[in-house]
Amino acid sequence: MTFPLPSAEPAALGLDPAKLQRLCDRIERDVASGLHPGAQVAVARHGKLALARSFGQARVGHAPMRAEDSTLFLLYSNTKVITAAAIWLLAEEGALRYGDRVSDHVPGFEKHHKGDITIIQLLTHQGGFPSSATTPEAWGDHDLLRRQVCDFQLEWAPGSRVQYHPSAAHWTAAVLIEALTRQDFRTFIRDRIVAPLGLANEIMVGVPEASQSHCAEMYDPDGKGSMTPRQPECSAAHRAAGVPGGGGYATARGMAAFYQALGNGGRLGNVRLLSPRTLAYVTRNFTGDRVDMHNGAPPHRGLGPSTRGLSETSRGLGTLAHPSTFGHGGAGSSYCWADPTSGVSFAFLSNARLSNEGHDTRTEVLRNFVHAAIVD
Repeated sequence: MTFPLPSAEPAALGLDPAKLQRLCDRIERDVASGLHPGAQVAVARHGKLALARSFGQARVGHAPMRAEDSTLFLLYSNTKVITAAAIWLLAEEGALRYGDRVSDHVPGFEKHHKGDITIIQLLTHQGGFPSSATTPEAWGDHDLLRRQVCDFQLEWAPGSRVQYHPSAAHWTAAVLIEALTRQDFRTFIRDRIVAPLGLANEIMVGVPEASQSHCAEMYDPDGKGSMTPRQPECSAAHRAAGVPGGGGYATARGMAAFYQALGNGGRLGNVRLLSPRTLAYVTRNFTGDRVDMHNGAPPHRGLGPSTRGLSETSRGLGTLAHPSTFGHGGAGSSYCWADPTSGVSFAFLSNARLSNEGHDTRTEVLRNFVHAAIVD
């Protein structure tokens, strides 16, 4: 399958090549120092790919594998925006309204006083059940998954706080997708979100067996160059599960292309996935300057991604980012975003899970190299 973005020289796209080279040099140094075994980075602008590079090893140990541009990296919570995009599409098609209650479409979800939670509250991490979780047994049993989601316990009044839901909100979104479409949520995401953009080989929420050999493994670094494979992330079952809030896999160039579509009002090349009005709505700041109780910073939540906003600093999108820049991170390992004002999209993926502090420090430098490279 031909990659949907043609390549172009950075300078021809108004990007400073020297600053993009600094970006690559920094990633190379981080790999050489043992921060992570491997990585990918991609930058696109105006529908063209300005940079796509791979570094180091996708897998280490007894069966090493070099990172290639086609290697699939674990996205962790970058997956949340892909899952949210399926909800956006269903809203455009009239299957739901954002102000609907989840229980309007998933009977039984009202259990334990959750009946009034809206889809807006769900996708902006205001639902009130951040600690709830599913079990691995539900990954392949979607009747059990629905029962477990309906049994989630409310911890505080919906809408009264902003507090990151690591997995519970997007398992709920997956059940909502299945209730509305009568399809496996992974199938719907593949057929209606990823494949129409020409990215079926680049982004996978649920990796089929035939593609699992292309997946990088995820590691815990010890700070001295030793890497321990993480479980269950390195298992075939986890890759296949497509955990909707943190288990997707992708290439950096694939995520840069996906964010090109989002930053371009829903269009990639000749394909329109979503309308400009939808993208303007779902990327607005629904939570203002309210602080997320999980990390102590205002996340400026949209219905899936976060936006840069006007805060003095930004956790995730880069201090230099335009206020309308939006995107998401993946635990200790990745970040992807789009700047609709400049037409630039960016994706950085790596295969070691750092502490939040280490990850934020590293990616702040990388992101600002890209923002500073926008010169025209």
